Amino acid sequence: MQAPALSRTAAPAVVALGLLSLIWGYNFVVMKEVLAYADPLDFTAARTLLGALALFAYAAITRRAMPLPPWRLMVPVGLLQTALFSLLIQWALIGADAGRTVVVVYSMPFWLAGLAALLLGETLGRARLLAMALAGAGLLAILRPWEPGAISPSGLTLALLAGLVWALAAVILRRAPRGRGQTLLSLTAWQLLLGAVVLCVAALLRPSAPPRPDPYLAWALFYGSVLATGLAWALWLYILDSLTAAGAGFSTLLVPVVGLLASWFQLGERPDAFASLGIGLILAGLLAFGVVGWQRSR
Repeated sequence: MQAPALSRTAAPAVVALGLLSLIWGYNFVVMKEVLAYADPLDFTAARTLLGALALFAYAAITRRAMPLPPWRLMVPVGLLQTALFSLLIQWALIGADAGRTVVVVYSMPFWLAGLAALLLGETLGRARLLAMALAGAGLLAILRPWEPGAISPSGLTLALLAGLVWALAAVILRRAPRGRGQTLLSLTAWQLLLGAVVLCVAALLRPSAPPRPDPYLAWALFYGSVLATGLAWALWLYILDSLTAAGAGFSTLLVPVVGLLASWFQLGERPDAFASLGIGLILAGLLAFGVVGWQRSR
């Protein structure tokens, strides 16, 4: 039996999904390399502020309403998903390679599933429990907690915390009521702006070496704000409007794959046998999660 062709609406959305995965996956390489030119906190503050402005510019061009979200929703999400999450990733890249960092950060769906079961009463099911077991084994193989000094407040441990913070912000988004006329774009832009302001204040209060002027620094700021934030969120909104939630969720699998391949080719990162095994187990768990979500959506 021949598989049905993609609809006119779904086909461009699949292309957009591929482009989005390329942008977000390669962003980990950009964030790793920019550490040679700027302080992590300073770069994160500048990137998020420019990214928020890019989203508001996109809303103005497309004439979309941007109502202010409720403070009890915007404040925790802005502090967690923008300020803390972005900073943890940038700090993690100081002590860890980009490839393993993107894989560990994108273990977020497993944290989200566990938190949703504990706090929201959602059921997991055997398939998802198996996927979480695979991911857990993969994280153990990557982190290797049995080695001396493996569990330290740096590198992959910060990447793991970033995934947990991201999942906690997602749970808050699920529980909190939305304001009237609230859209994903307006919520994203406002919480991004709030988190950026907090990061900018922290950067001003914390003394650091001035950034080293270089064309790559300008490119990294452009990439992180305009491409990885402005364009990427426009693509994400289009994907959500055109595909099922399960279909859009496959980007969770594609982004770490792109980041992993980009780190191999551009940065020359080569994981050892243990890390390769862990990466494979986590990606297998993510694929199982995606398949379960797709089956449920049908």
